[in-house]
Amino acid sequence: MEEATVREQLVERSCAWCGEPVAYSGRGRPPRFCSPVHRRRAWEVRSAEERAGRPVSEGGRSTEPVREIVQRTETLVRTRVVPGSVEGRQQAPRPAQRLSGQPYTLPEDAVEWIEALAVLRREAVTNPRVAPFREHIANACERTLEALRSDATGPGEDSPGES
Repeated sequence: MEEATVREQLVERSCAWCGEPVAYSGRGRPPRFCSPVHRRRAWEVRSAEERAGRPVSEGGRSTEPVREIVQRTETLVRTRVVPGSVEGRQQAPRPAQRLSGQPYTLPEDAVEWIEALAVLRREAVTNPRVAPFREHIANACERTLEALRSDATGPGEDSPGES
């Protein structure tokens, strides 16, 4: 009595994505792809096909064109020149926001003005970026000092006793 046994063992198969040969060690489930990238691409195609076949309410592809909602913000800055202000010299416009991104506001009372001037004094002495402008700042401070010490009030300004 003769008994013949035939044993087959998978040695290699081709990648299901690119067709390149994929070696098999003989242990575990045989690999279908030559790399994780190809396995991922094949999954993406399969899942996209499945989603395309489903209704939109279940996460499928829509036949409607893609709509975009765009918000546009336009900012208009108007500069008003008050006749007789600053002896006819052009004032530099106030920036809309500080370098920190916070909105630009002037101090509202004497205490805030004193604090702002203290910061200006400290920056003028310690900040090297301010050094080229120290003379301009000093001239502006002198003009402000003259205006504070004068008895006359300009247009739109309150006299010291009024509020």
